[in-house]
Amino acid sequence: MSSACVPTHPEPLSPARTGAPTPRSTSRADRPLHPATPPRHGFPPDGADLSASVAVFLIALPLSLGIALATGAPLQAGLVAAAVGGLVAGRLGGCPLQVSGPAAGLTVVTADLIHRYGWRATCGITVLAGLAQLGLGCLRVARTALAVSPAVVHGMLAGIGITIAVAQLHIVLGGSPQSSVLANVRALPAQLAHLHPASVSMSALALALLLGWPRIPGRPGELLRRVPAALVAVAGATATASLTGLTLPRVDLPSWSSHALAGLPKGPVLGVAAAVLTTTLVCSVQSLLGAVAVDKLVAGRPGPQSRIGRSDLDRELLGQGAANIVSGALGGLPVAGVAVRSSANVRSGAVSRNSTMLHGVLVVVAALLMVPVLDLIPLASLAALVMAVGIQMVSLHHIRAVTRHREVLVYAVTTLGVVLLGVLEGVVLGVAVAVGLALHRLARTRITHEEKGGVHHVHVTGQLTFLAVPRLSRALHLVPQGADAVVELDGSFMDHAAYESLQDWRKAHTAQGGSAELTGCRTGVRSAEYGQRPEHDRGPEYGHRSEPGSRAVHRHGPEPSRSHGPGPRLGGWADAGHELARGISAFQRDTAPLVREELARLAREGQRPSQLFLTCADSRLVTSMITSSGPGDLFVVRNVGNLVPLPGEESGDDSVAAAIEYAVDVLKVRSITVCGHSGCGAMQALLTAGSGAGTTPLGRWLRHGRPSLARLADDGRPWVRLAGRAPADKVEQLCLTNVVQQLEHLRAHDSVARALAAGSLELHGMYFHVGEAQAYLLGRSEGDEEGEVFEGVPGAEELHSPA
Repeated sequence: MSSACVPTHPEPLSPARTGAPTPRSTSRADRPLHPATPPRHGFPPDGADLSASVAVFLIALPLSLGIALATGAPLQAGLVAAAVGGLVAGRLGGCPLQVSGPAAGLTVVTADLIHRYGWRATCGITVLAGLAQLGLGCLRVARTALAVSPAVVHGMLAGIGITIAVAQLHIVLGGSPQSSVLANVRALPAQLAHLHPASVSMSALALALLLGWPRIPGRPGELLRRVPAALVAVAGATATASLTGLTLPRVDLPSWSSHALAGLPKGPVLGVAAAVLTTTLVCSVQSLLGAVAVDKLVAGRPGPQSRIGRSDLDRELLGQGAANIVSGALGGLPVAGVAVRSSANVRSGAVSRNSTMLHGVLVVVAALLMVPVLDLIPLASLAALVMAVGIQMVSLHHIRAVTRHREVLVYAVTTLGVVLLGVLEGVVLGVAVAVGLALHRLARTRITHEEKGGVHHVHVTGQLTFLAVPRLSRALHLVPQGADAVVELDGSFMDHAAYESLQDWRKAHTAQGGSAELTGCRTGVRSAEYGQRPEHDRGPEYGHRSEPGSRAVHRHGPEPSRSHGPGPRLGGWADAGHELARGISAFQRDTAPLVREELARLAREGQRPSQLFLTCADSRLVTSMITSSGPGDLFVVRNVGNLVPLPGEESGDDSVAAAIEYAVDVLKVRSITVCGHSGCGAMQALLTAGSGAGTTPLGRWLRHGRPSLARLADDGRPWVRLAGRAPADKVEQLCLTNVVQQLEHLRAHDSVARALAAGSLELHGMYFHVGEAQAYLLGRSEGDEEGEVFEGVPGAEELHSPA
């Protein structure tokens, strides 16, 4: 089941926790509803941290060596950075569960510094970057760093990923990388002509294990996938190379007594300052974004949360600065928060910063005692691992996001700038393009004037700011004195200067005997409908407004009390038709201009929804509102009671099964959500009718909910619970139980079973309390014997920073 966040307020202990006997009644359906308890974790806190630290260590060890190899630094430098990141950043940082160490996002920066200044000077630059981070942390500017456009950040990561992948491809083929992307591309044909068979074979084996291990199906796959794929890939290539006696370059860890420490960088002051600035920028932005993402992952899982607060970003910056000072001084790579290891830490059940620190201790132990084993690892397998990480940094999810928000140009310029010029230059170019694009959008306003049937129409499209006031005034003065005029404001923002200009003209025009109607509710001015006088004296709305394709949900048009004007109310079907016509009119006027571009794109490209959302037909459930989704995001199926008939029991109605098959096999959705809700009439009818046969169409349909009734009455099953409180009554308990039962029905469908076995589909349970406007996700802790828990969720996102 998907994870869910646990409320931060304390909850009472259940009898199972306090040792008190748990009362049981003879009938499950007649039992009293006990207060919900927090889900019990599978380990005590210390055991959870130890287990998580081992999982993180197994991922960090091969990645640290691979990143060091990719930068051209001594391989021990990766181990030093991993150990310092765990111990220093883990102890001092403001995000307890974020794991820090050598990061793929820093590979290009570090490789360039080593090429220009040498290794010891690079360590000195790392120390200076750590001091700069300490200064920024003391100035408390961490939140400011998050203001960088996501398109710039994602473009930077994509550019770094491309650079890493192209460089490591040469090592995979048995050669050596060049100093730049263009040089690597030019040298690729010659490298392909002189392949090293042993290196290519070990790289291919490592990639096959890395990509195939998470996709092992069935019960054995579920157990095997607990071992990190990165460790399996490197261990498999190492064992194969050792058993077959292949001759190829391997890890060579020299004695620690000869390990180089930091030195003072020599060169032009501006060049060194730029190097320090670049290192500081990449380390800080990646660590802060990672901390925010870790907060969301922590909030999105069940388990003990009382010891985990939200991240202190300024403290995190201080902790990262201290770690970089220590790592650079000891001859280690630059340190930053890393996504893959942080994600593994959270999902392994870590409950405190002890897990990150223990992982650092394990790295120290491995660096001191496992040198003979590490020396057996083929360099080609590490290069294949890092190359895969680089490819994954070019995220299709990010590309779709920037496309949806019309920031592809920013993303592309940043990516190309990083690839062709360097990280700092690429980021500067991306920021410049982002600022220019924002100014262009702000200043791009189209104002037209035309006469239709004696009425003068002034149409304003775009943001109405002081820059457009001269053109607005010229268009308004084309309206003759005493004429009827309509000003259509089709934009999402109007500043004070434009508002004053518009109101001054309106007052002067009406004083001369003319009429002036302002339309467009996004300006804060209601349109005149059905005999209503426009409310022209309302001020403009300042601040953020919705852009086309955004996930905001609006209710358009006047309030219901104003929708009928001064005349008598209509009744019956005429009233309904009146409401329908008014709604269509409001959509065409207010909403269509905002979504037209997005819908045109969807019309061209076809639908590609990410999930199937199966919910009740209840009119109070607005799926786009409670999921913050927009056009093209959800494939929605609604029926009475959000029921999923078992295969073969549809009795002529295959509509739900057909929708499931189409969504999974044709649309390739990645998840299916079954959403129940409070006050469900179908569940009330089930409780009233019981298991009696239905003779009406509604009764025959509700028979698909009888397994939920049986599940509710089964003494052998644990309660389905709400986090923070007990279900209000038996109807709510049945609503919750029904969601869990319908998820089981889903698994019985062939298309769903195949996708689940292949690992390409996830199932989620959701409950929406209408009166509280609160959404809950179904979660279940490992080892939790008390059953499924619906827990309130403010939101959860995957990490978007590189490994």
